[in-house]
Amino acid sequence: MRAVICSAYGPPEVLKLADVPTPAPTAGEVRIRVRATAVTSSDCYVRALDLDPRYRLLARLALGWKAPRQPILGMVLSGEIDAVGSGVTHFSEGDVVFGFDRHRFGTYAQYVCWPQEALLVSRPANLTNEEAAAIPYGGLLALHFLRRAEVAAGQHVLVYGASGAVGTSAVQLAAKFGAHVTGVCGASNVELVRSLGAERVVDYTREEFSTGSGRFDVFLDAVGKRKSASALRKAKLVLAPGGRRISVDDGTPKLVLDELELLAELAVSGDLRPVIDRVYPLEGIVEAHRYVGGGHKKGNVVVTVD
Repeated sequence: MRAVICSAYGPPEVLKLADVPTPAPTAGEVRIRVRATAVTSSDCYVRALDLDPRYRLLARLALGWKAPRQPILGMVLSGEIDAVGSGVTHFSEGDVVFGFDRHRFGTYAQYVCWPQEALLVSRPANLTNEEAAAIPYGGLLALHFLRRAEVAAGQHVLVYGASGAVGTSAVQLAAKFGAHVTGVCGASNVELVRSLGAERVVDYTREEFSTGSGRFDVFLDAVGKRKSASALRKAKLVLAPGGRRISVDDGTPKLVLDELELLAELAVSGDLRPVIDRVYPLEGIVEAHRYVGGGHKKGNVVVTVD
């Protein structure tokens, strides 16, 4: 099968297309014919080992010393199950699915084997493979942190970085929960964020969010602390008494199957719209990583796997 191999940590050019053996499912596993995946910011961090120096040693121990122990990166997929191992009861050959696995990787390939207990659910019929691949990463992370912040109807929520993969999902989900959402993003993304349900959008290139009169029950940093350090310091200026400040870098999210099923339901009802900036073929993976690494994508960057 065709796959993208990461043979060393480094710039996007360390990613190479190669022919590798097609995996066979073992007991309890399903093999998925990958039709679409996505390049996430987490993929870029792993590929470049672009982490705080304090955590780089631990990352090498966990991921691999000189290169990723699993050389095929990729965490999300949409496709169909084409083979099942013994003992599989949750799925059958031909099932159309989408999902997320941040530990096994492997989706930058034509086939991948995942355990049947993975975060894997039926793909809604109203979504293409590309649209389905744009949901799990940002959707699951946004849902986790909104739950953790106990966002509820009637609250005022500010989403900093509202135009990224996590941000576009957070805006829609918070609005679905009945919150009054303010999004912070760049000028070119103002209309996009407003269309996703934000009642107010702050263009950070023209306006400082911390100087407004609004007070928020929740400040959600959807970008990450390295890029949002200044904004996180200013967050206390806009928090209401008892308000919460939370970042996507706070702790390790616990992602569960029920939440992915909820995202699928919301996609069916139209309450969650996948946002796709660009679509690349598998052969364009280097350029896709370069674009995502630039930090200015809108929503998600999807890769099709023929």
